[in-house]
Amino acid sequence: MIQAHRLAPPDAGFSARLAALAAVSREEARVCREAGEHGYSWPRHATTEKPPYELQAGSGRRGPEALWQRFDAAVAELNRAGGGTDLIEVANAHELLADAAGALAVEVALEDRTSGLLIPEGQARRSA
Repeated sequence: MIQAHRLAPPDAGFSARLAALAAVSREEARVCREAGEHGYSWPRHATTEKPPYELQAGSGRRGPEALWQRFDAAVAELNRAGGGTDLIEVANAHELLADAAGALAVEVALEDRTSGLLIPEGQARRSA
């Protein structure tokens, strides 16, 4: 899912990519939680990789700054949890990311519909 953000043009698909990231993060949380409840542990690893450009601060990301701060905090928490072995902590971090990305997807889609970048829901595009 992250690959879609790496290669993404600045377009109307941004909110859909955020929504897809939220869905994948929610599924990751579910899988981690289930595995943790069955006694598995997370394979400890550390990452220094930055998120894809369109998800980084200073890239001109659309949407409310407060939600982006929440998103950035969720990414930091996922990176922190990933350095440990507790699958439940990793699951909780994925849920934080899913919530933040989902909220951003809604707000970005609303902004894009208001600006005309996205067609309002329920309206079809007219052919010329």
